[in-house]
Amino acid sequence: MVEHDALTATREAYDAVALTYAETFRDTLRERPLERAFLGAFAEVVRGSGEARVADLGCGPGHVTAWLEEVGLTAWGVDASPAMIELARRAYPGPRFDVGSMAALDIADGVLGGVLSRWSVIHTPPPELPAIVTEFHRVLAPGGHLLLAFSASDDPSHPTQVFDHTVAPAYRWWPDHLAALLRASGLAEVARMVREPEPTDRRQFREVHLLARKV
Repeated sequence: MVEHDALTATREAYDAVALTYAETFRDTLRERPLERAFLGAFAEVVRGSGEARVADLGCGPGHVTAWLEEVGLTAWGVDASPAMIELARRAYPGPRFDVGSMAALDIADGVLGGVLSRWSVIHTPPPELPAIVTEFHRVLAPGGHLLLAFSASDDPSHPTQVFDHTVAPAYRWWPDHLAALLRASGLAEVARMVREPEPTDRRQFREVHLLARKV
């Protein structure tokens, strides 16, 4: 099977910058209390569902996967970049880390209490995103939760917008449009957090964190 060019390009781009990326983002959770708090709420509702297994999809160098383990979840990191997975395995020997694609997860149906997709869907071409959301739904147990983080577009009449990402081509989404896409796949929005950009942020985009539950 021929792999889609977008996935290949993204993998190669992140392989090339893996070490720099890991060094740059290793301490981001410590520096972002609001994001850490929302991740903590995600971890709490996952534990409350009775199934503590979580897949961190697009895990990069593994620092968030390791944090999920620290707060009591059984975390599994998946990333398309072999270089990122190698760094994650070296830095964090506890969690499981595998090379894989969000579009075809090597995970059985309905076995996860949580799916975390933190800035990973931004590299997915818009026509391909519904299939990935369907895959998120497939692997979640009934009542399981998805936490999706992405950059927001600024025009509801253009729900997806291309932006100049440092590493690979990327897209911003109008939050209500993405919430509707989740709902159409059987994932009901529970809560959202919107972070306005700080003056020092390189990109002046709103950041959105959507929490949804499999119904």
